[in-house]
Amino acid sequence: MNEITLTIGKQKHIALIAHDGKKKEMIEWCEWNKELLRKHFLCGTGTTARLITDKTGLTVKAFNSGPLGGDQQIGARIVETSIDIVIFFCDPLYAQPHDPDVKALLRIANVYDIPIATNKASADFMITSRLMDREYEHTVINFNEVESDRLSGIC
Repeated sequence: MNEITLTIGKQKHIALIAHDGKKKEMIEWCEWNKELLRKHFLCGTGTTARLITDKTGLTVKAFNSGPLGGDQQIGARIVETSIDIVIFFCDPLYAQPHDPDVKALLRIANVYDIPIATNKASADFMITSRLMDREYEHTVINFNEVESDRLSGIC
């Protein structure tokens, strides 16, 4: 199977997402890591992005809220290779009304080999990695070729 190499630049495009029960923790984490985060391009789902900007002064581009398609918008940006890292503070104790969207986002991040942290500890390890200030090359399946091969077998 053919693969392609993707490069994550020195300046990362980081998506910040938090379920309602984890928004306070996300804001505190962003405040604690403000100087590291300031070096990168930040985006996030609606309320989370707005709260981080208001409380920390970081510039965070806002998409729709998660239940209104924000998770899907971020997933689409992953497919377009315009998001490099996802930091998603999930609340495992409460069912989410948009759980299928969350699962789709996690799936597409895995398909495209995108680092994803789902809690504070994994986010701490990720953001302090020596790779945060370097280019990083990784390979993924060449999905265009796979799709072309699949379609060529159709009568």
